[in-house]
This record gives sequence, C-alpha cells and structure tokens, in this order.
Amino acid sequence: MNLTGFLVYLKHHVPFIWNMVERVNGFLFRMLYRKRFLQAGDTVISGAVLPGYVVRRLDKNDLPELEQLLNRQSGKRMAFFKPHGFDMQSLKKVYANPAFLMMGVFSGNRMAGYFFLRCFWNRKCFTGRLVDEQHEGMGIGRAMKNILYPIAWQMGFRCYSTISKNNHLVIRSHAGNASMRKVKDLGGDYMLVEFIKADTR
Repeated sequence: MNLTGFLVYLKHHVPFIWNMVERVNGFLFRMLYRKRFLQAGDTVISGAVLPGYVVRRLDKNDLPELEQLLNRQSGKRMAFFKPHGFDMQSLKKVYANPAFLMMGVFSGNRMAGYFFLRCFWNRKCFTGRLVDEQHEGMGIGRAMKNILYPIAWQMGFRCYSTISKNNHLVIRSHAGNASMRKVKDLGGDYMLVEFIKADTR
C-alpha cells in the first residue's frame, strides 16, 4: 500500500490515528506551503467567471451559512459526501486546519456551493465539492473543477479524489472529464482517481 492509499485507509478506518496525522500534517503544511497556496488560490479564483454568483475563499463568518448549506441537503444527496462533520464544532476545526482550503459559491448572501482542497505536506491533495440542489444545472460544478485542479497544479501538487462506484451522480458528472484517470480500487466500493493536466498524460 502506497502512502496515499494508507492515508485514505486511516481516514475511513482509524479516525484516532487520522486525527493525529492531520495535526502533524497541518503543522508541516503551514510551514512549507500555506502562504503560497493561499496566493495561488486567490489568483485562480479571481479569474473565475460564473455569472450571477460570487466565488471566494471562506472566512470564519461564513461557517454558519456553510452549516446551513450542508444540513439542508437531502440525506440521499449527502450519502457519499462525508469529508468532515457538518456541525459547527467540526466546521470550526476544519477551518482552523491550515492544510484545508475552503471555498464557496454565493448567490447573494446564500451559499450555493462548497468546495475544498485537503492538502498534504508530501505535495498531494484531495478535492471535494457540493452544489446546492436548488442551484444545479447552473455551471457551478464545472466552475469548481476549473478552480480546484489549477490551484493544485500551479503549486506542483498531485490532485486526487475518492469516489464511490455507487455515487452515480458524481460518476456521471465526471463522464467527460478528460483530466481524470482511475488510480486503483479501494475498499468499500470506492476508487481513487487522479486529475492530471492534459499535457502531462
């Protein structure tokens, strides 16, 4: 099992050890990459075009709106989206993690989408994204993808995601994604995928 696979295993099966890994990783990431990662993120986000919406990094004052977004989705929709807890205490913990870049899409004061990069000191990161049910079909998911991957690539990080083979919505959304390649199968019907620049394939 390589390091990436081992980290995925810890996250899903040994949460106590995973929490310790996150603390150490957060310290290392802050020292090595945090400042430049935020700068890269702001640069890529500033070039995003999504008519009718505002895309930006989240700040602490956005956490109540994020909590509402996460908790107003249907249970079926959230069955495969479990990157962290959805209660305020968990969101504050994630926000305080220097290796976690949290971003949002806003329609007025209401959050219409949430996406993030969970980064590791070994120059790898994992993506996650969620579009509010009421804002589907507006190009938000595509805009998120066009922000997440370039931030990682600009920093020289490899960009991954874990996807359930039973998550048909996400499988369909990636059907035409030329950047995605399957790395390997994981336990519990999950697979590890990587997003790669077309010119590096």
